[in-house]
Amino acid sequence: MIEVRDLVKHYGEVRAVDGVSFQCPDGHITGLLGPNGAGKTTTLRMICGLIRPMQGTVIVDGHDVGQNPAAVRRALGVQTDSSGTYPRLTPREHFTYFGGFYGLSGSELGARVQAVIDMLGMGEFADRRTEGFSRGQRQKVILGRALVHDPKNVIMDEPTSGLDVMAVRETRDIIRLLRDRGHCVLFTTHYMDEAARLCDRVAIIVRGRIAAVGSPAELMGKTGCDSLEDAFVALAGGAQGLLVSEYANAYGNAYGNAGGGIDSNDRGGDAGGRAR
Repeated sequence: MIEVRDLVKHYGEVRAVDGVSFQCPDGHITGLLGPNGAGKTTTLRMICGLIRPMQGTVIVDGHDVGQNPAAVRRALGVQTDSSGTYPRLTPREHFTYFGGFYGLSGSELGARVQAVIDMLGMGEFADRRTEGFSRGQRQKVILGRALVHDPKNVIMDEPTSGLDVMAVRETRDIIRLLRDRGHCVLFTTHYMDEAARLCDRVAIIVRGRIAAVGSPAELMGKTGCDSLEDAFVALAGGAQGLLVSEYANAYGNAYGNAGGGIDSNDRGGDAGGRAR
């Protein structure tokens, strides 16, 4: 379970995240939705322990990210929207390499690597070098690296962005499978139809603050809208509220989504800055 408690992060006078609180229960898919520059990526980076909040904290399975960031990272699996893989390594070698950063070794590591390959349906290309892989295949490698240590909590940053129809369907099935196995799944997306299909809960963030939290049906009922997209626009303050946030306007999104996701500009941590 991930508990976000009153997170605050300012850059100068810009309030990138301004008192954000929400919960992501086990066995649920929680969507963090918001326009570009709303504070999503900054919030995810604080959850992962990549940047320190000015105020508030994050609790992951009872571990405080400020007091025990290493335990939080072990409890998290993070798939970014980056498409970077090591081209000379096979998927199996990727998973073995990253599993070692989480203390896995020997038969335990081998079993986990094979379990991830089987779960993601990668048997046909598990022992091929990733050079020349499609974007969908690379995304599976990145997700597998995040899952090799069998974390209870999984964070996915725009996991279907840029994928073809079949890869999107596969990714959505994997997200549902993780939920059905009892994992806590937190993910971001700009596709409202995807959020409506997948999410048990949605937290909408606008200008660094949570505008609403609830199931898609609850948010549609609250706004009197027939779709999550319309409810999102209404809760975000209408079309004008979606044009640009204070954060993106002031900094050109330099600290938010520009540069591509959770781990851009933050290369510290485990496994070259990617296994977090």
